[in-house]
Amino acid sequence: MKKSIAIQGVLCSYHHMVSNAYFGTKTKINQCLSFDALANNLASNKSSFAVMALENSIAGSIIPNYAIIDANAFNIVGEYYLDIQHQFMTLSGQTIDQITEVHSHPMALLQCKEFLKQYPHIKLVEAEDTAVVAQRIRENNLKGVAAIAGKLAAETYKLDVLAESIQTIKQNQTRFVILSKTSNQDISKSNKASIKFELDHQRGSLATILNVMSDSKLNLTKIQSLPKIEEPWRYSFFVDVTFSDIKDFTKAQKLIQLMATHYKLLGIYKKATL
Repeated sequence: MKKSIAIQGVLCSYHHMVSNAYFGTKTKINQCLSFDALANNLASNKSSFAVMALENSIAGSIIPNYAIIDANAFNIVGEYYLDIQHQFMTLSGQTIDQITEVHSHPMALLQCKEFLKQYPHIKLVEAEDTAVVAQRIRENNLKGVAAIAGKLAAETYKLDVLAESIQTIKQNQTRFVILSKTSNQDISKSNKASIKFELDHQRGSLATILNVMSDSKLNLTKIQSLPKIEEPWRYSFFVDVTFSDIKDFTKAQKLIQLMATHYKLLGIYKKATL
């Protein structure tokens, strides 16, 4: 039986590319045009796993996705870093001077800001996904409209690439996490963990937690604060750590649970290679 994977976007999107790389191509892909739809798909058991972008090396964290993972009690069971190369694509027979609009995901537009500044006559239009724009251009024969998407989308929807790798910073990576409703059963080879906690308003409370991590031989790779909507000026902290020995993490976790409030383990998994 094929694994069912929920992705944000359509076939040939960056999420689809990650799914293929992580799970292989013999899977059932459930296409979701928003991250909320992706969460609902996984929560309702329509998919066994979901692929979700969490942060980009240029644009930073996708903060609402942390809240989605937390609110749905999803488990992070893996991660994948994808090299993002944005291409400027159109129907054949056109030049950039003939393009009046470019459509793409807001983050893709942001990542290509310097390139787009060269063409002030082109209107920037935000879309829900990169590849879905390429699909629409082909299906609706949209002339004068360009998409910013990956090379796979250009090849699949038979669009001409007028400019390659147009992102401002050429080394552009996005970290994706693999989500499941159940936790990893085999953590023997795991060397990374994601946790969430809250702290009382006391001087040095966060510094004390960080010292515990350091003393326990954990390497802090990410810390992201998220405001608690129901309690103004209070924050949750989402933290990623790596370790060489799972026992070091287990020891630190016990101490953090005693010191923090509303502690939650989001996942223990094997870290991906950069």
